[in-house]
Amino acid sequence: MSRTPAPAPATDTTDSTAGAADSAALGHSLKPRHLSMIALGGVIGAGLFVGSGEGIAAAGPSIVIAYAVSGLLVMLVMRMLGEMSAANPASGSFSVHAERALGPWAGFTAGWSFWVLLSVAVGLEGIGAAEIVSGWLPGTPEWAWVALFMLVFCGTNLAAVKNFGEFEFWFAALKVGAIALFLVLGGLAILGLLPGTEAPGTANLTGEGGFLPNGSQGLVVGLLASVFAYGGLETVTIAAAESEHPVQGVAKAVRTAMWRIALFYIGSMAVIVTLVPWDDPDVANPDKGPYVTALNHLDIPGAGTVMQVVVLVALLSAMNANIYGASRMAYSLVARGQGPKVLGRVTGGVPRIAVLVSSVFGFVCVVLKYWRPDDVFPWLLKMIGAVILVVWLFIAVSQLVLRRRTEREAPEKLVVRMWLYPVLTWVAIAAMLGIFVLMLREPGTREQLLYTGGMTLAMAVCGVLVQKSRKRTQSAD
Repeated sequence: MSRTPAPAPATDTTDSTAGAADSAALGHSLKPRHLSMIALGGVIGAGLFVGSGEGIAAAGPSIVIAYAVSGLLVMLVMRMLGEMSAANPASGSFSVHAERALGPWAGFTAGWSFWVLLSVAVGLEGIGAAEIVSGWLPGTPEWAWVALFMLVFCGTNLAAVKNFGEFEFWFAALKVGAIALFLVLGGLAILGLLPGTEAPGTANLTGEGGFLPNGSQGLVVGLLASVFAYGGLETVTIAAAESEHPVQGVAKAVRTAMWRIALFYIGSMAVIVTLVPWDDPDVANPDKGPYVTALNHLDIPGAGTVMQVVVLVALLSAMNANIYGASRMAYSLVARGQGPKVLGRVTGGVPRIAVLVSSVFGFVCVVLKYWRPDDVFPWLLKMIGAVILVVWLFIAVSQLVLRRRTEREAPEKLVVRMWLYPVLTWVAIAAMLGIFVLMLREPGTREQLLYTGGMTLAMAVCGVLVQKSRKRTQSAD
């Protein structure tokens, strides 16, 4: 196998080729079907299957509005990211775009913040998956299952990138199939066409306090919960740099994924609150969740076990995708001179040291969960709480800058175009700032925002220092 050192950092980050070097040594064996399923399955995780229950418990039937509003915001963000990624495919995705638009400090801040988010999430997902399996096999230690899952997916990511693509393709296919089946069964039950069920009508939508049982305050809590449930779409633009046809691949994946994801999220929320009373205690119970509760309501045998399997697959899929995304983001940052050079070494088209480091961080999170569950681990969770919103803000601001530049210098690269530019870009930015304000008002999310803000500020300071150091080095040369 050949070994390729990390590419030298580009001296002109505003050039259109700034993101090309960071993916030159990587493999390019992901196929269009891989990208499509990564885009579809990336956001269908345990946050939807189980975590959505908290949003329903807070907002009641109006959770449908919350998911629709946040879904529109996510569509705008993905459209902007798709425009930039199709014009300039790079394994660093939005980090590369932020660097080209705003400077190296922005790429550093967005990239390393996202790396921390994904690396911590790997540990969280491993813990969640281990809890499920330990429940099936009482007496088996959770740490052993976490270790097994980490070894499997670390090994998968150390091999050729097509192995990651195949795992994600089948994981995503199972998740998408489960949601599609749920929507079909739920739709039949709502219409009274499912044997043994009666059409519920609007009883659950208007009863028990009405459509907005907890008022606007409940809707705000539901909105915040739904925003973070959509995180994960960014992985497809990272993976696009390693596909056979990056430009066409990311363009198609973004176009087809957005409306399907909206259907899955908003449609499934509508089915749940129509079939089940929003205040059913099982809806917000993490051991069951809204999907299992809805299927149990339909008296479908084995529904709970089936959904547990789907949730387990969702967690394992997220582990696999997050190790991949974290390793490629680290590789991209190093390739641009913004990290330890050792992380940029590529063997067989894979940045294997970056994969190992990203996986080790997952193990560290697991150790902290058991060693310091009352202070260090909660602090770590709060620190990454609002990172995805910070990333989205970088995406929107970068798109404002780069769209003008691309129209002026290379308009033929605009294969995907943001709708009603720049109006909808500004609408998206205003919406994100509004969500930050709502988070500050809510006691449950205020601390998350402050911790995330502290980490982002620290990253930005480090980024500025790195940027100044690079300028001094270039001046000396």
